[in-house]
Amino acid sequence: MGFLDRFLNKPSWGVHPDDHKRPGADVPLRVLPTPERVYMPLSQHVGGAARPIVLVGQKVLKGQLIAEAQGNISAPIHASVSGTVTAIGDVTAPHPSGLPFKAITIDSDGLDRWVANPLADPFSVAPEEVARRAALGGVVGLGGATFPSAVKFALGKRLKVSTLIVNGGECEPYLSSDDRIMRDFADQVVDGARLVMYAIGASEALVGIEDNKPEAIAAMRKAAEPYPEVKIRPVPARYPMGSDKQLIQTLTGKEVPSDARAAEVGVLVHNVSTCAAVHKAVRLGQPLVERIVTINGGAIANPGNVFVPLGTMIGEVLAFVGLKEAPSRLILGGPMMGTPLLHDRIPIVKGASGILAFNAAEAMVPEAGPCIRCGSCTKACPMGLLPLEMAARIKVGDLEGAEAYALQDCISCGCCAYVCPSHIPLVQYFSHAKGELTAAERTKLRTEATKRLAEAKAARIERENREKAEAAARRKAERDAAKAATAAPPVTTEKQGVSA
Repeated sequence: MGFLDRFLNKPSWGVHPDDHKRPGADVPLRVLPTPERVYMPLSQHVGGAARPIVLVGQKVLKGQLIAEAQGNISAPIHASVSGTVTAIGDVTAPHPSGLPFKAITIDSDGLDRWVANPLADPFSVAPEEVARRAALGGVVGLGGATFPSAVKFALGKRLKVSTLIVNGGECEPYLSSDDRIMRDFADQVVDGARLVMYAIGASEALVGIEDNKPEAIAAMRKAAEPYPEVKIRPVPARYPMGSDKQLIQTLTGKEVPSDARAAEVGVLVHNVSTCAAVHKAVRLGQPLVERIVTINGGAIANPGNVFVPLGTMIGEVLAFVGLKEAPSRLILGGPMMGTPLLHDRIPIVKGASGILAFNAAEAMVPEAGPCIRCGSCTKACPMGLLPLEMAARIKVGDLEGAEAYALQDCISCGCCAYVCPSHIPLVQYFSHAKGELTAAERTKLRTEATKRLAEAKAARIERENREKAEAAARRKAERDAAKAATAAPPVTTEKQGVSA
């Protein structure tokens, strides 16, 4: 057994929670009937919100561009149904705050008429064209980060990345949407991975799949058989194996520095669902307008995975699978890193890998006790941090002290809180502290900017006053010179002559 094999089988970090993936993961994929109305948020990605290019009353086709990207880091939005634009206004954001954000409302005509621009042989065009088509298709990271994929393509190309890592870890409990896409659409995932490799110039792809997904591993191995450059690599089922840095270290032995990007060590990571979306956008000309969403939790009558048009209200998806009881808690994503939701009147967005509807027992939060300094959180932390030291400083308001313990390297995975015998909400501490530090940094930057503006204004006023004084002095000197010239007696020359 080689060094890498030993490393793969014995990760020293993380936790192994009950995964709660089955039986939902084994239920055949269902397709949600076309909703009567969808709400397409303009901000479904990292970066600037998309800008609407349609008007109320306009007819649109499924896949038609309805909002264009703004700025270097942004992604376009496309209609997920064919129909009529009926409003451009606010809907509730998938965020604990419940604040509104802008969305385009489309009433479906029930026909799902597509607009698409297929490309028969993407490998016959320039790599830049593949990246361009992915960008035009609105493809973003579907593992949760929602970073525009084409931006990562450009970074990988510029830094000459040699290895693409395809993330099929899906380590979050309850979730199985990536598992299903590998089982049901393995050919799409492999083709998408090859297209990404072609776009960035990588020579190999390592597909990391947790070993608790044997059906996905078998399907992916079969799909990758004709392509020796695509290698399927089972990895231990241990949370948070699906985190980029942990998967990179497990598969390659490379450690990404805290202040560096993965591409700087020759690696680029894309999720399996993202690769399938690249396949559709590039080869089929179909932009990202639908995705597989896991619907799971104790309140769900028929848990499983559903193919859902983006913009569908969560309540409609829950009604489709059925509820045993009113959920005590709704979560977008997984239980470890997901986003708590205030209600189900929120649209499905590109990053929605799952909707969890917990019953009262699952939603119960134990009361926190005092830290007993057992060190369990330190052992579990996949980033090698000291959560108990950071939490102790945050608790007394010493945010700078927590920052000195590399608080900003925390990936908010929740391992520390999961293993804490005192049930201390460590992740909330760290998220709060990072938010406060970010706000303080912004305030500092605003203060410095205001100071620079004030100093520039004072310098400008001083310069203008000096220039005015100098101009006034010149004018006075000119006037004085003119007066002096006027007051002086004229100088004349008389001719002497002889009188008659």
